[in-house]
Amino acid sequence: MASSLKQQGSNHDLQGKDDSTANHEGLPASLSSSTEDVTIIPKGVLDPVYEAKAIILNRAIREVGMGRYQWELFFVIGFGWASDNLWPIVTSLIFTPVANEFLPKRPPLLTLAQNIGLLGGAMFWGFGCDIFGRRWAFNLTLGLTAVWGLIAAGAPNFAAIGIFAAFWSFGVGGNLPVDSAIFLEFLPATHQYLLTILSIDWAIAQVIATLIAWPLLGNLTCQEGETCSRSKNMGWRYFVITVGGLTLIMFIIRFVFFTIYESPKYLMSKGRDEEAVKVIHEVARRNGTTSSLTIEDLKAVEPEGYVAHTDAATAVKRNLEKVDLSHIRALFATRTLGLSTGLIMFVWALIGLAYPLYNAFLPYIQATRGADFGDGSTYLTYRNSLIIAVLGVPGALLGGFLVELPQMGRKGTLAASTVLTGVFLYGSTTAVTSNSLLGWNCAFSFFSNIMYAVLYGFTPELFPTPQRGTGNALAATCNRVFGIMAVSVP
Repeated sequence: MASSLKQQGSNHDLQGKDDSTANHEGLPASLSSSTEDVTIIPKGVLDPVYEAKAIILNRAIREVGMGRYQWELFFVIGFGWASDNLWPIVTSLIFTPVANEFLPKRPPLLTLAQNIGLLGGAMFWGFGCDIFGRRWAFNLTLGLTAVWGLIAAGAPNFAAIGIFAAFWSFGVGGNLPVDSAIFLEFLPATHQYLLTILSIDWAIAQVIATLIAWPLLGNLTCQEGETCSRSKNMGWRYFVITVGGLTLIMFIIRFVFFTIYESPKYLMSKGRDEEAVKVIHEVARRNGTTSSLTIEDLKAVEPEGYVAHTDAATAVKRNLEKVDLSHIRALFATRTLGLSTGLIMFVWALIGLAYPLYNAFLPYIQATRGADFGDGSTYLTYRNSLIIAVLGVPGALLGGFLVELPQMGRKGTLAASTVLTGVFLYGSTTAVTSNSLLGWNCAFSFFSNIMYAVLYGFTPELFPTPQRGTGNALAATCNRVFGIMAVSVP
């Protein structure tokens, strides 16, 4: 996977160069043209000079290499990946105790509120980080999540917890769009595979959430079938406070103990070329290396009389290009490409529908099925959830290993893990004891994490480089929209 990710990273938001605006003669050898960057800019690109300068910045990052700054960034970026899975798991784990306490007519509305927040957050932070910068968005997403999570613990009714869940999800929704952008923009092509390694933080987050939930939700919440009052059901509130506090600690580590530099590409897009060059040299200093990049290298690609488009409207327009109809049509230009695009959109749509349904109602299903078997206590429910979560960690690691095997590859691993995921999920409906239900769900968790690990790396590789942003945007949109629709299924 590493080799494919290298190619993906080098061309991620640089569709190529136009000879009229990207003549690199006279640049240092380390920043000069290479076959790695040679592609053709699609007609209609907003600003070819922006693209040409982005190519130069990518080469400068490659020259600086992987060092202390990127490894520290890798560590704190993991907080965003963990939060992206941690808080949806929170919603799923508190689903049953919240429903028992407030007795809402439609408990799935809690999941709806969460998914609306996730969709809104992804759109706002995705566009916003091109307007007010990656640096502030990088810190604010975790900060807002922590604050609203802590406030949510005091929710007096079901409507309030639904609103707070939407607010904390608004912060969560920005983690991957912002964190992946800033990580890729500082990462040399030789280490693009680290973006895949980050998926392990998802599985670990689920383990941490369930481990915290076990004593709190297992001992301090109402049992199924009993009259539930706030005083008997404080466990879910303590749980939300604990996870909110953990997120607050992650925010403090990011904000206080780690110096995040603004993305050079963002600075360049705002016409602040001098600051972009300064950041490159600062990263090189932190890494103990040097960079040959100069302000003259960036100015060299500007035609005479060039005026940079640095207003907010231009930044928004650059993002809107991702959903331009001509770019969408290109993804269906041939029968094979159209089929691939349609299938991956369909897969992500089904995941958006199934993932919240399964994770939101898994504790409920375990409790009610367990009750049928005579052991449906809340304690056993969350003990089993922890066991299921732990099995996801080796699954994520194994997925990254299998895709590099010639005998399996991406398609083989994805196909096999998806089929086995469905088989074990279907098999859970045949369980006649609580232990057999747990076994089926453990197998499901293991193989589904293999599937997710492969899918997150395979999806961007599937699209042609010039349309990769459009393809990713379509897949993400299908996923979030169907996540909102999921509440209409019960």
